[in-house]
Amino acid sequence: MTASEQAPLHHDGRAGERSRDLFAAARAVIPGGVNSPVRAFASVGGEPPFIKSARGPYIYTEDGAELVDYVGSWGPALLGHGREEVVEAVVRAARSGLSFGACTAAETVFAERLCEIVPSLRGGMVRLVSSGTEATMSALRLARGYTGRSKIIKAEGGYHGHADMLLVAAGSGAATLGIPGSAGVPAAAVVDTLTVPYNDLEAVGRSFAANPGEIAAIIIEPVAGNMGCVPPVAGYLEGLRELCTAHGAVLIFDEVMTGFRVALGGAQERFGVTPDMTCLGKIIGGGMPVGAYGGRREIMEKIAPLGPVYQAGTLSGNPLGVAAGLATLEILTRENPYPALEKTTQALVCALAERAAKHGVELSSNQVGAMFCGFFRGGQVRDYSDAKGSDTARFGLFHREMLARGVYLAPSQFEAAFVSVTHDGAAIERTLEAADGAFAAVAASKGA
Repeated sequence: MTASEQAPLHHDGRAGERSRDLFAAARAVIPGGVNSPVRAFASVGGEPPFIKSARGPYIYTEDGAELVDYVGSWGPALLGHGREEVVEAVVRAARSGLSFGACTAAETVFAERLCEIVPSLRGGMVRLVSSGTEATMSALRLARGYTGRSKIIKAEGGYHGHADMLLVAAGSGAATLGIPGSAGVPAAAVVDTLTVPYNDLEAVGRSFAANPGEIAAIIIEPVAGNMGCVPPVAGYLEGLRELCTAHGAVLIFDEVMTGFRVALGGAQERFGVTPDMTCLGKIIGGGMPVGAYGGRREIMEKIAPLGPVYQAGTLSGNPLGVAAGLATLEILTRENPYPALEKTTQALVCALAERAAKHGVELSSNQVGAMFCGFFRGGQVRDYSDAKGSDTARFGLFHREMLARGVYLAPSQFEAAFVSVTHDGAAIERTLEAADGAFAAVAASKGA
């Protein structure tokens, strides 16, 4: 259904009667009414609008509103919503069967394409899974099995899925809800998880020095996207590579968010640093529930059935996700949208900063490729501690004002925003008009 056929009634995206009724019904049978915590809008106030459909840069609510979307299904909608070639590929695959739990030819073709595109997979191997969480937990198990070591290092505010061992100083929804860890995670599950500030290479060096011969891996978002968008400082990723090589640890890039978004080959291509292993998700399935992890052949050959590290998944490499992924990768390779995306995103970030300054609102902006974030604070944001210094009350007001004016942002100060190839001049202009009014409302507020 096209945007014109949907005939949106207005641009006010706040939950109307229909969404409020749906949320009430959901709360009766789904914990908190949501299947992922940040969707509940708890940190920004109000109730969530329920989404009915999406097309291009717009989403349409059950209350009849058309909203410019900067969530993009949390990153994978790089081509915009409902790209016809991707949808058609999924439909064709579905006609042959939804899933088999058995080998298909397309899985190999997809794996070959991933190994051609992602630097750390070239000459190596990749295994498909069904989510980013599966990818990261499997990669870490493999790193431990390969090295024979137990300890891992992650950054404070880095979110790598909800596996027990990773729910320490996690960003994303945990940061949004103010949850430092999680109930139900035994102390023993996280005793071997070491945390360091993001962008602090010296802290990583101290962790290696304090745990000689014990660290199996570092897992890192090469561009942090779950404390807001925070880029690596010069030399940080290169330093991580050198430390892991020197100490025999596995360097894992969690590119679930950055893979195919900040460059075709991900952040590792953009910054010229090749990890030992890479975790992928979201965009490689064109929005379908698909993930993958892979890397050096000698590491990947430790996975069953070749080696002693067990990992399995009934629906791994499912035909619908693979079809969507192949179609998406073909379009990205053919069209190379990255220079234009970078230009559009950079212009948008600069224009938003100008409007914030016009109204005297402190805003610190970060941008890498087609992902960005505006932190409601002054000064540069380089790590999780900086991000937590943001004025979340002001962000909440800004979020509500933008939603009322037809712009859909992630309901958290600690999430990145995403631009798609379909965010044209009209969508950007609507965004900036909304931002002008939203910043004015923030400036006029008292105690916000």
